Amino acid sequence: MNKPAMPNSFRTGPDEQGMFGIFGGRFVAETLMPLILDLEDQWNKAKNDPEFKAELQNLSTHYAGRPSKLYFAEGLTKHLGGAKVYFKREDLNHTGSHKINNCLGQILLAKRMGKKRIIAETGAGQHGVASATVAARFGYPCVVYMGATDVARQSPNVFRMKLLGAEVRPVTAGHGTLKDAMNEALRDWVTNVEDTYYLIGTAAGPHPYPELVRDFQSVIGTEARAQILEQEGRLPDVIIAAVGGGSNAIGLFHPFLDDKDVRIIGIEAGGRGLDGVEHCASMSAGKPGVLHGNRTYLLQNADGQILDGHSISAGLDYPGVGPEHSWLRDSGRVQYEPILDDEALEAFQLTTRVEGIIPALESAHAIAHAMKIVPKMDKDQIVIVNLSGRGDKDVHTVANMLGMEI
Repeated sequence: MNKPAMPNSFRTGPDEQGMFGIFGGRFVAETLMPLILDLEDQWNKAKNDPEFKAELQNLSTHYAGRPSKLYFAEGLTKHLGGAKVYFKREDLNHTGSHKINNCLGQILLAKRMGKKRIIAETGAGQHGVASATVAARFGYPCVVYMGATDVARQSPNVFRMKLLGAEVRPVTAGHGTLKDAMNEALRDWVTNVEDTYYLIGTAAGPHPYPELVRDFQSVIGTEARAQILEQEGRLPDVIIAAVGGGSNAIGLFHPFLDDKDVRIIGIEAGGRGLDGVEHCASMSAGKPGVLHGNRTYLLQNADGQILDGHSISAGLDYPGVGPEHSWLRDSGRVQYEPILDDEALEAFQLTTRVEGIIPALESAHAIAHAMKIVPKMDKDQIVIVNLSGRGDKDVHTVANMLGMEI
């Protein structure tokens, strides 16, 4: 495939049709199109509304706890013996991950649109918890669709959602993971168009979701950019984030996209290896297709049927990716690499031991790639890893992998 022409800025898209080059768009049922267009209209008004921005800023500061810290990981840096490693500490946010950034923005949109009910999908449970949290804060009933496989491996988050007043509906179709949960949420939305707001958790789905989720999550990169300039007096050499659907990654990446000297790396779930189907590395081993309302890189068989894939990490267990990531891949601006389950597990344990920080398994994928490249870098170079969430939710999964009982 020929690479697209280099844009004047990598921060300009999408176009009016929601396209990032050949990716994105809105491939939805006719029933949903008026709602999608209304959401786009409300979003375009809200993002330029000082009152909306002030309310979001107030909630982000006093409710979610922003700005999150940029932390020099001294123990990991010393252990690896190369470049300085910094963590962007999204795990310190209220609810324990980056997901709250997007949920606060979208719940304010739901309120503007006069919606009465919130639905959401979740994989690792972090978006479900954040959705249930903002629904409780604003007094909305909330239904969270979650694959039955993920319900079993993320039981602490399921309990948290129920405590927050949400109804968790297990989805048994397919492999019972994030793709299947999103399918059911879309079915609910089509059925309950008038009163329901679908709070999508990742930078995928039909336009304008990839754009608005990116913009709500860009607070990560905006803060990190200012913080590293303050702490080191210059921009980083490399930034790294894990990519499932891609919201934490695009949030970190977007403010750095036009800084040509900053190398940007997205990390996919390599699962048990790319030679079979037990992975979720859609950009390393997939091809373009349409899923969940947008055109993007997907894991497909020869007949174009979507494959389920696999990852140790519930949040990366998705056979596609946000369309902006697909565009950034093909343009060459961002490099995407797979990390295996075993490598993520090693990074999870190492970070816990040398930093006293238990990272989410999603974040551990990004740390695992840092472990590969940092020792080969100079000591005066700088790497920022997005610590997208905390690992409390993953201790049962890790214990099982290590053959231990809790």
